[in-house]
Amino acid sequence: MTMFSSSLCKVVGASAWNQKVFCSAAALMMQSSGISSGVGRGQDPNFKVHVKHGTRTAKHKSPFFRKERAAKMIKVDLIDFNEDLESLTPQEIRLKMKVRGLEPFRTWDERPVNLASTPATFEQYIPPESDGKLSITTKDGAKQKLEWVTKKGRSYLAVRKIQGFDEDFDIKVFVPEAQETYIKAIKALAEEDDDKLHELITERAYPLMTHETKNKTLRWQFIETIEQPRAVHARVTDVISKENLFAQITIRMHTKQTLAVYDRFGRLMHGSEVLAKDVLEYVVFEKHISNTYGTWRVHDKIVPDWAPSLIPTMRTFRVKPAEPSKDAPQPAEEQSTADPPRPADGSDDSPRPALA
Repeated sequence: MTMFSSSLCKVVGASAWNQKVFCSAAALMMQSSGISSGVGRGQDPNFKVHVKHGTRTAKHKSPFFRKERAAKMIKVDLIDFNEDLESLTPQEIRLKMKVRGLEPFRTWDERPVNLASTPATFEQYIPPESDGKLSITTKDGAKQKLEWVTKKGRSYLAVRKIQGFDEDFDIKVFVPEAQETYIKAIKALAEEDDDKLHELITERAYPLMTHETKNKTLRWQFIETIEQPRAVHARVTDVISKENLFAQITIRMHTKQTLAVYDRFGRLMHGSEVLAKDVLEYVVFEKHISNTYGTWRVHDKIVPDWAPSLIPTMRTFRVKPAEPSKDAPQPAEEQSTADPPRPADGSDDSPRPALA
């Protein structure tokens, strides 16, 4: 060891073990840089053992601190993703998770609550059979008329309660505005404008209107109004507290529309863009009247039991090619019309047409 390494060893005076470790590290540093006593880099025996003819070995270049280097390596017990967990019992799965220190799976029993709208239509309006056009002289017609008068009185009280929160509310002005809101909502659905759609419909109506509309193209057009829209039902109820009030008004709309639905490949699935149809709808609008900035939005749609059934949607699917049966005769191999191969030397003995 050189004088430089000896002086370094004398500097450390904490303990004999620290001095030994520091001296060994200093000697290794000098050997790697070629400052060893009388031994060059090419004559280092350790260098020849570990690096021979340009090859690398798994051994570390320094034989010291093996125990400390081994402590840096930690074997991680990884999860066996190929293990069939379905064959294990819940108790065995719980035991495996407990060994790994994992928390058990929690069942999602909570239900999200939205205070901006109600989750359903309260006291839903039941459209009378034949749209209330039965004769009053018949038994069913007289019963319909009596129920209509009873519900009319409750709807009148509900409108008065709405006017207590909104002094400018007028049912005659609201009905045409509600129809315009419904038309804008359908157009926003066809244009896939979610921001506009959330402004015009409630959180309950959004999943109902957007159901199975992904990867489809809607072509909807409002043509005309056959009968003037009118309010047929109105109700006000409280949610959670008596001061938190919601109002719902059902509007009867009889219009002429066109609707065409195309799949992602542009094939017609339902309806037609040319053929217009008469549509009778009962649309429910809702407003949080306790909220000063509440607006009327589309909340639900009532389909009566006596309404005609809808035309089912044509579903597109891929036709699988028919597999040939074993008993069927095999087709004869087609004769090749290609030119026969020529010899490699370029000679060709086939007859050629004579020149004119």
